[in-house]
Amino acid sequence: MTTASIKRGMPTDAPTPAELARASRNTHWKRMLLISPAMLLIGAFIVVPMGCLAVLSVIDESGASFTLNNYAIAFGEAATLQILWTTFRISIIVTLLCALLGYPVAYLLSQLPPRLAALCMLSVLLPFWTSILVRTYAWMVLLARNNLVNRGLQKIGVIDEPLRLLYNEIGTIIGMTHIMLPFLILPLYATARNIDRRYLHAAASLGCRPVVVFWRIFFPLSLPGFFAGLCFVFVLCLGFYITPELLGGGRVQMISMIIERSVTMYASWGPAAAIGVILLATTLLVLWLGWLLDRGSKGWA
Repeated sequence: MTTASIKRGMPTDAPTPAELARASRNTHWKRMLLISPAMLLIGAFIVVPMGCLAVLSVIDESGASFTLNNYAIAFGEAATLQILWTTFRISIIVTLLCALLGYPVAYLLSQLPPRLAALCMLSVLLPFWTSILVRTYAWMVLLARNNLVNRGLQKIGVIDEPLRLLYNEIGTIIGMTHIMLPFLILPLYATARNIDRRYLHAAASLGCRPVVVFWRIFFPLSLPGFFAGLCFVFVLCLGFYITPELLGGGRVQMISMIIERSVTMYASWGPAAAIGVILLATTLLVLWLGWLLDRGSKGWA
C-alpha cells in the first residue's frame, strides 16, 4: 500500500482475491444448505416419480427387459394420433382465447388505483378458489340445450333454435377457457403492476399517443408475465381431464382420458407411461421455449 493511497483514504486491510473467492464459496454452500430440504422434497415427490414413469415406459410387461414397444403401441395407432392432435388443437385454441380475454383484464387491473384493483381482483380470484368440478357442473347447467344461454340468445333474437353447446368441442373450449383464464391473468397482472409508470409518463410528455405508449413501452415490458401465463395455460391444458370429460361427454377425446382408461380399464401401465413421458417432454419443451421468449423479450424492451 503506497503512501499516496493511504492519504486518499483507501483501507489498508482490504481482502485479497483469494479471500474473496473463499468467502463466495462459503456463501454458496450456505445457500445450498438452506435450500436442501426443499430440494429433497422435490426429488422425493417429483423427480423420483418421473423416473419411475420413464422406467415403466421402456420395460415389457414382465419388467425384465428393455423395449420400445410401449411407444409403438401408444403412438402406432391412427386413433391415438388423432386424439393427440385434438389435445394440442384444443390446448392452442384455449391458450389463444385466454390471451385475447386475459390481457385486457390484466391491463385494466394494472391501471386502476391499488384499492380498486384489489377489489376488482376478487372477480378473478373467487372463481379461481372454487372447485373445478363445481365450475364444470355449473357450465353443464348453463350450456344445456334448454337452459340459460340458449334461452337468452333466443329471447334477444340471435338464434331461432337452441344451439348444441354441450357434449362437443365448443362446450369443452368454453369451460376450459373459463377455468384457465386466471392462470394467465395472475402472472400477467403481477408483471404489469410492477412496470414503472415513469416510463409511460415520460413517453406521453414527449408527445407519444396512448396507442404508441402501449405498444412501444407497456407491451414489451409486460411480455415476461404474458409468456409465463401462456406457458401455464398451455401446459395445464395438455393434461386437463375433468372438464373435457364432463363437458365433452365422451365425444371429445383428449390424451389424459387415454392414460386414465389404459390404467383403470386395461391395466396397460407401459403404454400409459409412454404417453405420460411424451406429455412430460412436451411440457419441458414448452417451458424451454417460454424461457427463450422471456430472454428475447428483455431485448425487445
